[in-house]
Amino acid sequence: MEPRAVGVSKQDIREQIWGYMESQNLADFPRPVHHRIPNFKGASHAAEQLPRLQAFKTARTIKVNPDAPQKSARFFVLESKKTLLVPTPRLRTGLFNKITPPPGATKDILRKCATSQGVRNYSVPIGLDSRVLVDLVVVGSVAVSEKGWRIGKGEGYADLEYAMMVSMGAVSKETPVVTIVHDCQVVDIPEELVEEHDITVDYILTPTRVIATGCKRPKPMGITWFKISLEMMEKIPILRSLRAREQQAGKDVTLQGEHQHLPEPGRQQTVPLSVGRRPPDTPGPESNSMEAAPGSPPGEGAPLAADVYVGNLPRDARVSDLKRALRELGSVPLRLTWQGPRRRAFLHYPDSAAAQQAVSCLQGLRLGTDTLRVALARQQRDK
Repeated sequence: MEPRAVGVSKQDIREQIWGYMESQNLADFPRPVHHRIPNFKGASHAAEQLPRLQAFKTARTIKVNPDAPQKSARFFVLESKKTLLVPTPRLRTGLFNKITPPPGATKDILRKCATSQGVRNYSVPIGLDSRVLVDLVVVGSVAVSEKGWRIGKGEGYADLEYAMMVSMGAVSKETPVVTIVHDCQVVDIPEELVEEHDITVDYILTPTRVIATGCKRPKPMGITWFKISLEMMEKIPILRSLRAREQQAGKDVTLQGEHQHLPEPGRQQTVPLSVGRRPPDTPGPESNSMEAAPGSPPGEGAPLAADVYVGNLPRDARVSDLKRALRELGSVPLRLTWQGPRRRAFLHYPDSAAAQQAVSCLQGLRLGTDTLRVALARQQRDK
């Protein structure tokens, strides 16, 4: 009997898949498969579906993850004389290695090039300035749903690799993503577990099926910097280079825990919110700080012309409910200050024109059965 992903968390689903593959002897070397992208018996057969995809036939440059179950996929890319890019392990020395087989390489040599040892012996690094364009992305998975939701091993490298490719212009929202898994890894995944930084897949290849997911959920639009820790920045030098570039371009590159502290009693929680980001859903404590003296920064003093008041929030509303509604209406602010216990929130926009447009767009917005009150924050304060 194949497992059903009924766990309440991603880790529940991972443990269920890993345990099932081991108990049913579906796993292959290296074992045990726990905490890995699991290799499985029949992986090479599943990979045989890859060259038959039209997306593969038209691709010139293909990125394939370095894990064991995708070894045959790497071989098929080389055999088809396409450019094979493989991420460096844990991104320590860069983002990609380009696999360059020796001239006149036989199939046996190509198979060696597709192994982890071959990746080390027959590759050259690809830098940020290479202007590489990736036509097809192959990723490993621990679990995946027919809708295209994907769960990795929990370290976030596949999601980060994709986000980095977006940042350097190597992929677009049209670039197809393929995963190769055992049939038992195709399970139901609750949509609420899927976060905005999670990569989704367009094709699932198993030993018995080719599944076109038809997934319409947007893929990550770049690096979610506030989820990147200082420790990760130290371990991944290329992240530092990308961050410097995006900082020069005027983007918000605040890291996890950077310039942050635990809120004092009576202070609100200010949550960054922008396209491609999914901040934590934990509501902060209520605040009186919006009534501070004029001239204070947004969220810490008197409301500015670019702040929007949202009131009459349902008592059981979560910040994620409001953020979802804002994204659907295309009125995503720079920041969101959540004051759930007082049934209100403040949206911080870049200028008064954007704030006024948001007020017009959000009129009549409902969460559950409650119609929200929306107004410019300064006007609300005057009332």
